[in-house]
Amino acid sequence: MLKIDSTVATIGLAGVIAIAGSFALNALAFRGDHVAYVSSAQAQGVSQQWAASATGRVEPKDGEVRIAAQVPGRIVEQLAKTNDKVQAGDLLLRIDDQDIYVKIAAATAEVGVRQGEREEEKVTGLALERRNADDAAADAERGLFKAREAFDAAYRAEKNGGGNADATVTARKALDDAKAKLQSARDTLATVSAKAGMPLYQRLESSLATARAELSAAEIALERTRVRAPTDGTVLNMIGKVGETAVPSPESALLVFGDLSGLRLRAEVEERDAAKIAVGQKVVVKADAFPDKTFEGSVTSISQSLGSPRIATRGPRRPNDVEVVEVMVALDGNPPLFTGMRVDAFFKADGASTAAAAAAAKTN
Repeated sequence: MLKIDSTVATIGLAGVIAIAGSFALNALAFRGDHVAYVSSAQAQGVSQQWAASATGRVEPKDGEVRIAAQVPGRIVEQLAKTNDKVQAGDLLLRIDDQDIYVKIAAATAEVGVRQGEREEEKVTGLALERRNADDAAADAERGLFKAREAFDAAYRAEKNGGGNADATVTARKALDDAKAKLQSARDTLATVSAKAGMPLYQRLESSLATARAELSAAEIALERTRVRAPTDGTVLNMIGKVGETAVPSPESALLVFGDLSGLRLRAEVEERDAAKIAVGQKVVVKADAFPDKTFEGSVTSISQSLGSPRIATRGPRRPNDVEVVEVMVALDGNPPLFTGMRVDAFFKADGASTAAAAAAAKTN
């Protein structure tokens, strides 16, 4: 039997292992190159679906409105809560107003005295025409004040369980009529006062005008103790509570308000991609809360100035020197997104379909 030297056998075995390892490494290298090539091709195809991507936040249709008090004072009544849908002019919070009612009563009495004195001064012609227009405008102002007080009383009664919706609707209609009447009276007064040859006010007429101005100022001061809905919309967050002291400061908002009949997106596009965005461009939006859904919209406006980013991005942090342009996107339909939610926006490139962009966003 032929004997093989152990040294030769060891060297031969090592050679076989080396050859096998070489084949294995070559196969792995080929596979790795292939995978890298496929991944690169896929990424290139996906990137062709949109021109740019950006981080954004969801907002109400016209943005969030943070409403603060106009005057300092203690909150004595809260008539709305978070998620309440309200109409323009509805009373949401009331600040202590007892001292102002005293001023209104005193000013009203002063107007009565001055008006009685003025009647002793007889005027004719243009002066009489202006006096009648002055009286009509003053009466319309007092009518508007009474209509607003009646509406607030009906609205408060409904909210507190002591009234009904029909009474509030009627009071709201009367308030709208009073506003229209006042505007008409003021227009008439302006027309009359502009006539050529109009004489100056007499002494008692001037005293009455001063008293009426003080009464109007007291009524305005009372209105500033009312926190009202600026438009039709929803109370997104009621912050103020009965017993707290309201402070007229932007940092001390009493509530957050917005119109949820539609949603928009405030996106921050990096400076290098700003030229790729245009008004009307289609956008696909993806949110972590809805991993299997995408939402669509279109660009409505683009800021003409750059600024520092204010929305934190996911993943690696942006360099500190990156500047962004603010882009507003109107979202189609009524998507189930929450205001303040952070989302990713993908801006469709020219020639790419929205469906393809949405599919690309899901895979990203």
